[in-house]
Amino acid sequence: AAMVGKTHTDELTRGILGENAHYGTPINPKALDRVPGGSSSGSASAVAGGLVDFALGSDTGGSVRIPASFCGLYGLRPTHGRIPLEGILMQAPSYDTIGWFARDASIYARVAEVLFQTVIPDSGPSRLVIAQDAFEEADADVSDVLLPLAEQMAALAGSSTTVRLAPNGLAEWAAQQNVLQSKEAWDSVKDWVDQVNPRFSFWVSQRYNFAIGLTDAQLSEAALVRDQLRARMDEVFAGGGFVCLPTAVAPAPLRGLPTSAKIDVQMRLSRLTCIAGTTGRPQLSLPLAEVNGLPVGISIMGERGSDEELIGFARRVEAALAS
Repeated sequence: AAMVGKTHTDELTRGILGENAHYGTPINPKALDRVPGGSSSGSASAVAGGLVDFALGSDTGGSVRIPASFCGLYGLRPTHGRIPLEGILMQAPSYDTIGWFARDASIYARVAEVLFQTVIPDSGPSRLVIAQDAFEEADADVSDVLLPLAEQMAALAGSSTTVRLAPNGLAEWAAQQNVLQSKEAWDSVKDWVDQVNPRFSFWVSQRYNFAIGLTDAQLSEAALVRDQLRARMDEVFAGGGFVCLPTAVAPAPLRGLPTSAKIDVQMRLSRLTCIAGTTGRPQLSLPLAEVNGLPVGISIMGERGSDEELIGFARRVEAALAS
């Protein structure tokens, strides 16, 4: 592979829409009036626009998966710790990962074989677990187009089951990651902030002020919910297979949303992205559907270390749908 260049992100990767108040917002080649998703916005834009065959991106709270969904790309959040992070500026070490984007499953698998130093298998999961409450979180038109795809994927797997993942709702799960990830993100930069006194955008200032104001009680409660989430997902994966869920609750939003709307979108998106992030499991978004001409991704999530199997199954799915 030949390195073409580097791309930019949300400010300090503290966003999921792809907007940067200092350097602008990369184009979403699939929807010019809409955001590309973030924080790995530039990488997704470059791949979706055909400038490069693949591009790396970081994923802490959804920063590869969401742009992949918004821009119609394959995008993996790998097993936490699977790809070394030397040389990157850490945001939240318990959540930080490096993934990548590509337009087709074949290129995606070729990159994986280099990064993982292994051959991508053609085998699939023993079953597909359809996450009912995750599909209910998505807009109705998104669920309507993705559920039939989930059924087709289940047919390739050979069996399926439908479950509700979160006993008390996915919003509780998202809230705990917002607390714990925000605390880590502030801890990662606070010494630098004290030394440099940088000028943050309003959005990023709000994110850091939230972290600064967190109490010990809030952190303890979030840690309890985190542990409950992890235990629940261990139960779900005990039967083997992959979990299937929408990557995002909706297609890419319009550019220039007011702050209140950005907060609402980010919280809704995080209800789906927090599961893999909190449990350290790999999640791959597949670009297999559109709603009103806008890309929407469908995701498969595997047990820790099953990254190759996810990619191999995605390649099978792409081939089956094309035949």
